[in-house]
Amino acid sequence: MNEVLSQDEIDQLLQAISSGEPEAEDYTPVNDTRKIKIYDFKRPDKFSKEQIRTVSIMHETFARLTTTSLSAQLRSMVHVHVASVDQLTYEEFIRSIPTPTTLAVINMDPLKGNAILEIDPAITFSMIDRLFGGTGQGTKVQRDLTDIEQSVMEGIIVRILANMREAWTQVIDLRPRLGQIETNPQFAQIVPPSEMVVLVTLETKVGEEEGMMNFCIPYITIEPIISKLSSQFWFSSVRRSSTTQYSGILQEKLSTVEMDVVAEIGSINLPIYDVLNLRVGDTIRLSNVKVGDPLTLSVGNKEKFLCQPGVIGKKMAVQVIGKIDQPDSENYEELSVEGDETYE
Repeated sequence: MNEVLSQDEIDQLLQAISSGEPEAEDYTPVNDTRKIKIYDFKRPDKFSKEQIRTVSIMHETFARLTTTSLSAQLRSMVHVHVASVDQLTYEEFIRSIPTPTTLAVINMDPLKGNAILEIDPAITFSMIDRLFGGTGQGTKVQRDLTDIEQSVMEGIIVRILANMREAWTQVIDLRPRLGQIETNPQFAQIVPPSEMVVLVTLETKVGEEEGMMNFCIPYITIEPIISKLSSQFWFSSVRRSSTTQYSGILQEKLSTVEMDVVAEIGSINLPIYDVLNLRVGDTIRLSNVKVGDPLTLSVGNKEKFLCQPGVIGKKMAVQVIGKIDQPDSENYEELSVEGDETYE
């Protein structure tokens, strides 16, 4: 957009023109305050800062769950926490991990495509040693996993994926499944090398051994839910799930509360003298009801249903035949009655 000159600048310009061609040193350069951001078209940013922050929050929950589950499984002190969340190309990720390593190819159903869970060899052999009855000391030798060791790691990774599903609940009902375990990164080409990925780096400590777990999610896999990776959606989902959870708990607890159910045949005003003189076999005539009129069934102190008297075996009972409409009552959920209910 063109700048608008002030009146002083216009006067100086006219004065310079009228007095001849001005010298070059008479011009004062204008400070360019525009901020220029370098953009690499070979490595475009696909995730906003807010989306990166939301992914970090999700995996902090995942880290806490994994800390608890691995500590119980290995019977050892395990600590997992999110070290960083970055976006980079898949080629950069592959080059950054050692060979051999533990690479689990994860199917991200219902999302399309796969993700990668990479576990540092020091952490891998520490967990294996712990499950084999050792102290949890890792090996310094770089080697591939044996068939038995690979089977053991499959069990550990399946438990880790269960934590991942729970951590992603607020965004999507993720059902991650273990595809296969590779040790050479070159055999785990799930996307083209130039494809952007989000890399969640988790610092992991098993006993005295420390290392990294990396969770690599390609952009094309997470793209269908990218709009949900916002703080507003995340916290609103947390509130909704908390409300639903507490509502279910309250409903479950209220269903066990005992309430007095009273069937009222009728009423009449009597002097206290007549009440004191009542004897077995006396008859009281109710003036406000007739034979065959339904009785009122009250729950607590609220009149809720109409019923009719009867017997079940040798016990007196009432049968619910209708519900009393209460349009002016409080906005509470009505007790539902399906069919005819009988109360003894």
